[in-house]
Amino acid sequence: MTAANDSTPSRPDWDDYFMQIAFLVAQRSTCLRRQVGALLVQKRRILATGYNGAPQGLAHCAELGGCLRERLDIPSGERQELCRGLHAEQNAIIQAAVHGVELSEVTCYSTTQPCVTCAKMLVNANVRRIVFAGDYPDNLALEILKEAEVELVKWSPSTDEASGAC
Repeated sequence: MTAANDSTPSRPDWDDYFMQIAFLVAQRSTCLRRQVGALLVQKRRILATGYNGAPQGLAHCAELGGCLRERLDIPSGERQELCRGLHAEQNAIIQAAVHGVELSEVTCYSTTQPCVTCAKMLVNANVRRIVFAGDYPDNLALEILKEAEVELVKWSPSTDEASGAC
């Protein structure tokens, strides 16, 4: 019998573990421009997940012939009201509310840095830490999170995850 260290692959740390799940959640996205996934985690327990897309029961952009924002050539981070979809962080907060899950001292894991609307919602949802992978062009969101003393962590995968060896 070999020692555990000789044959057992290294385990991901908690941030890597939850970010990998966020990327899996993002695969459910119905957005044609950007697939985003988010988790709300408390004490290493997933409380809610969300991905971006049209509200439940409504047609997705692909079913309507494409993205309105693309047709209007609206840059990323601008005119968010001209989108049928909810953001992943918004959907995670809504899922927690719908299912009566209390959010307190929560970490949000998101595949993309939150926008200003999501930042404000995350502050009010008692999120104290946000771990994100991709950047988003929204300096006001960063200012709000800093003022609210929400810890913001830019995640990058370890070498093992980047190569697909999980």
